[in-house]
Amino acid sequence: MAKLKIFLDARHVSVKTSEAALKVAVSHLSKTAYIPLEISLKPSQWDAKGCKVTQHPKRKSLNDAISAKLLEYKVVLSEVAEKYDLDTLSANELRDLLVDWKNSDKIRIDDNCVMSVFGRFVEHKTGRTKNLYECTEKKIRAFLGNEADRLRFEQVNVEWLHRFNDYLAQTAPSANSRSIHMRNFRAIFNYAIDNEITTNYPFRRFKIKGEPTRKRNFDVETLRAIFNADVLDPWMVRYRDLFKLTFMLIGINFVDLCNLKDIRNGRIEYVRAKTHKLYSIKLEPEIEAIIAKYRGDIHLLNYMDTYKDYRSFYMNTCTGLKAIRERLAEKNIVNIDTLTTYWARHSWATIAASLDIPKETIAAALGHSSHTVTDIYIEFDYRKVDEANRRVLNWVLYGYEGGYAPQEVEKPVPTIPSLREAKSSRNVVGFEFGKVV
Repeated sequence: MAKLKIFLDARHVSVKTSEAALKVAVSHLSKTAYIPLEISLKPSQWDAKGCKVTQHPKRKSLNDAISAKLLEYKVVLSEVAEKYDLDTLSANELRDLLVDWKNSDKIRIDDNCVMSVFGRFVEHKTGRTKNLYECTEKKIRAFLGNEADRLRFEQVNVEWLHRFNDYLAQTAPSANSRSIHMRNFRAIFNYAIDNEITTNYPFRRFKIKGEPTRKRNFDVETLRAIFNADVLDPWMVRYRDLFKLTFMLIGINFVDLCNLKDIRNGRIEYVRAKTHKLYSIKLEPEIEAIIAKYRGDIHLLNYMDTYKDYRSFYMNTCTGLKAIRERLAEKNIVNIDTLTTYWARHSWATIAASLDIPKETIAAALGHSSHTVTDIYIEFDYRKVDEANRRVLNWVLYGYEGGYAPQEVEKPVPTIPSLREAKSSRNVVGFEFGKVV
């Protein structure tokens, strides 16, 4: 508990008056900060043991004023203790709160407190990753309340992490959901250690627990049922085509799909929002067919031409895919619990593995990287990815397990309109996918 005591600072005696300043000493966490009382006394006029003025013509009024001021600070100290965990405050921060309690919300927060560092760390994140970190920050603030901004790295120990994890369990029953927040919080500690802000690392003795992730992939028969269903309303077909395109573009991330601008040298090239790395996918005829059908004015696809940002479109896409799932179940075509664009990515990877495509090629196709020293010296041959995607499309669309399609497989040969043609005409019709002869 912090202690307050009247202190005559005889370390600094005025040469002119032979007096020293009387102060309130705020002792806290083995440190001391001082509050000047605007009273100066000669050392002979102060009884340090009794903490009172002696041998001074105004000693009674001075002692009354000193007692009143000390009582005032003690009352404020009790109010501070009700609002904050005092262990989260430094002596200087506590001193500032005592002096200006009415404006306590404006008191400067230590730049190296956990939440201050958290804010600087999140500034460098973008998109969905940034949203997840911001969500974790909100969880910590809800857990600590008014004490959040005072939290220091040294206060976080294994017991603290268990209490936070128990708190998360109240609103996030899933172990995997909690593990996301705990990993995000661990990343803040790694960042702080790298920047020499702290040496404390409680995660060394705290195990982040998760659960096996439920498989989020469709088998080939289910995919074919979704792709070929002819019971959908026209507005549903738009979202089914979007799901289909996501699959054909090797499970492209939703935000990356929305941000596509153009085609270069027969390839779709973009910088992934998540990893900020250049990514390239060969433009297969089936992909061209869908793009030709939905060519946009501003974006490669017209889906985003009427939306302010991808989040609004994503919500509509979820609604559209849910309606498709319900229609397919209603017509007894296929019963599935979930239909999202993320399932397209997992399905592509699973089907590729079933075709004995090497894991290294699948990882490269999905944009994963092992970041090993060897990777620096070896440039991956993306022709392997092109062939892998062609094999997956052949198997799902035509039932053919080989590489590039043989002559007996009829494939669409679409022509994607240029941006100028797309703006001048909106009569572009889609193409039917080929079938096994």
